[in-house]
Amino acid sequence: MAKGRLISRRRFIARTAGAALGAISFPYIVPSSVLGQAGRVAPSNRITMGCIGVGWQGGSNLGSFLRERDCQVIAVCDIDKNHLQDAANSVNGRYKNKDCATYADFRELLARDDIDTVSLGKAMRSPWHL
Repeated sequence: MAKGRLISRRRFIARTAGAALGAISFPYIVPSSVLGQAGRVAPSNRITMGCIGVGWQGGSNLGSFLRERDCQVIAVCDIDKNHLQDAANSVNGRYKNKDCATYADFRELLARDDIDTVSLGKAMRSPWHL
């Protein structure tokens, strides 16, 4: 029979506690923005939004939502390519990235599962276009 190494109960507890403490205190690198520090809202407290119809009134609404700290616009939709591009540029400029998704079909935007709420800007016909 092979001779095993004997270890005292105290030594076992000391080594186990030391290993557990080392695993718990191992530093994790997490940006402060994830915790809601550095003047930012934590992702768990932020509403993700899509905007449909970003021309006249919808574009104004979009601008208001972009000024809100606890709201993040992640997608825009409009059938007018000029309005769509202007809105995407506004969103990307606000967040300093190129992450804003663009859609010409509102159903594609609504099919996303990462959007919490939607702003709908209705196109209004002016009396001059009758």
